[in-house]
Amino acid sequence: MDWLTSLFKARSYEEQKQIAQSGTVRQRLTLAKSSKTNKEILFYLAQHDPADAVRKQVAKNIATPLHANKVIAADSNEDVRLALSGRLVKLLPELSLDKQSQLYAYAVQALGTLALDEVLKIRKSLAVTLKDHSYAPPSVAAQLARDIEREVAEPILRFCVALEDKVLVDIIASHPKPWAAEAVAKRTKISTLVSRAVIGANNKKAGKYLIENKGAEIDEDVLYDIIIRAKEFPEWQEPLVKHHVLPKKLATQLARYADARIRKLLQDKGGFDVDETEIVTDATRRRIQLEDKIKNRTARNLKKQIYNLQRTGQLSESLMLDHLALRDDAFIYEALAEKIDVHTTKVKKIFKIKKPELICAVCWKAGFTMRFAFRLQQDLAGISHKELIVPKEGSDYPLSEKDMLWHLEYLDLK
Repeated sequence: MDWLTSLFKARSYEEQKQIAQSGTVRQRLTLAKSSKTNKEILFYLAQHDPADAVRKQVAKNIATPLHANKVIAADSNEDVRLALSGRLVKLLPELSLDKQSQLYAYAVQALGTLALDEVLKIRKSLAVTLKDHSYAPPSVAAQLARDIEREVAEPILRFCVALEDKVLVDIIASHPKPWAAEAVAKRTKISTLVSRAVIGANNKKAGKYLIENKGAEIDEDVLYDIIIRAKEFPEWQEPLVKHHVLPKKLATQLARYADARIRKLLQDKGGFDVDETEIVTDATRRRIQLEDKIKNRTARNLKKQIYNLQRTGQLSESLMLDHLALRDDAFIYEALAEKIDVHTTKVKKIFKIKKPELICAVCWKAGFTMRFAFRLQQDLAGISHKELIVPKEGSDYPLSEKDMLWHLEYLDLK
């Protein structure tokens, strides 16, 4: 300890104040470094000292009052702000013991400001430091995860346990860069809700990472989503068969369009019965024919086609399911509109609302089964797993006729 430090330990408040206002840079630096310096003096230095080096030492000083963080986080010098970031992260474990305290609030507020800093180096440093930090404030982690710069967002998206599922789902849906979903798909643990969002993003790499991820929760509904999209992304098919046990009905669905090598893998795992080959082949042929028709039709031809199908009694549920499997949304909307005698735009609006009760009511009025209504909730409306209305006893509508009529009246369809 040098003589100057010893001298300042004995200084009175008035003497410290005089040094802060008119002392040399060396004197002010010693004042800024000392844990014995009065907190009001440290706050004054943070606000008014013209030397970047002095303000940086104040930012690093453990004695600096946390209410000074707001001032330091807005400092004109990036090294000062960077020093504050490092000190606050070190304080998080202690401050997190009482998340209702004002001190914790001051720290989170300052970290939130730093997470929005215009200097990439500061945001990157904060992200790298917080990514493995179990005490990371969720709001700060969420802000960093939404960053447009990959160096900032990716470490948080991939590793930070403080991110809530709803935030991850929102980022997957709204982030403009594909690497965001890919980073989420590599997390050590992934809930079913987030798995569904990753698959729904239609990101080839992210989907493959998720399918291969042993820490990802993938239930039967998500497996179905994967199989529906695996025709578009053949790269998903092999890891899907190798890393997951597919229920027989899903294995059969996959086999409808998979090549011989994938079908052999299915057979070897016991998920596909070779006796069903002809049935599967017929289904494949039928859907290939439908795909050709879809490619060559116009909107006007679609209306005419559906009108004729309805008039001749061929607008069946099985046909609707074929178009649903091919992700032919236009056919489904137009067919439902024809069935319940309304304009197609009204049907689209009903599905955009994402209310499972309304979809059930529309399917009931159209004469379709509850199983079909369940599929539309999942595959066309994209309703979350927790909100889905499932068939009663496997096949029946769980809503009463009175409830159905009430929902139809609400939609002005009664």
